[in-house]
Amino acid sequence: MNIARSYSNQIIHARISSLIREHSENKTDIRTIANEMIDWEGVHRMIDLGCGYGWFEEALKDSITKNLDLIAGIDYLNENYDPFLQCAKKISREAVFKKVILPAPLDFPSDYFDLAVCSYSLYFFPDIIREVKRILRRDGIFLVITHSERMLEEGMRFFDFNNLRTVIENFSAENGESILGQYFSRLRSIDYPNSLIFHEGEDKDLAEYINFKYEFIKKDADPDLVRDTMVNELKKNGILSLNKNDKIFLVKK
Repeated sequence: MNIARSYSNQIIHARISSLIREHSENKTDIRTIANEMIDWEGVHRMIDLGCGYGWFEEALKDSITKNLDLIAGIDYLNENYDPFLQCAKKISREAVFKKVILPAPLDFPSDYFDLAVCSYSLYFFPDIIREVKRILRRDGIFLVITHSERMLEEGMRFFDFNNLRTVIENFSAENGESILGQYFSRLRSIDYPNSLIFHEGEDKDLAEYINFKYEFIKKDADPDLVRDTMVNELKKNGILSLNKNDKIFLVKK
């Protein structure tokens, strides 16, 4: 699955993040909840796997990360180099970006990082978990944010999103605990119940959101047809709700 088109444009990616927050029924930013699960006092070195443009980092404040000496961002898109470093350098004394196609060996010593983060991407490279365990120090934290397998379930009345479900099932809200449990014994999680609510007159936002999912759904259905169908549902009913339930996992080495 070629997802580069969805994530290579930082402006569009940031716009979709803003759109999701705007239409979320749950008004608490999931990053706020995730950050409160972390004891930042003990975090000096952090790595972000599938870092993108710095989505996780843009929600952090330097008052929280005052002990942070290094953030390493790992991503396979060169387009994310500058925007990630711009976010990371605001909250860390040093920041680096490495282009790596995950899963792959990580060029860092064992027992090196205090915190590893992976937001909405571990289902693309779940085999990296063993390597994450290697680079975390004793008592180091691995924090994962992921989707539910029921994402876009409202569209399943019209389309079979079998390939999309197959991707998400690599690491999801429903199976994440059992997968992480193969490598870590200390685990906690928090459910993040949410729906995206679109009202009458917000069909452009809905279309923009579905367009962003183009690469996720094109193996299952014509993305333009999916978009038009869901927009028509909104126009017909005056409101449309999309499942956006997510989950946060935190494990310690």
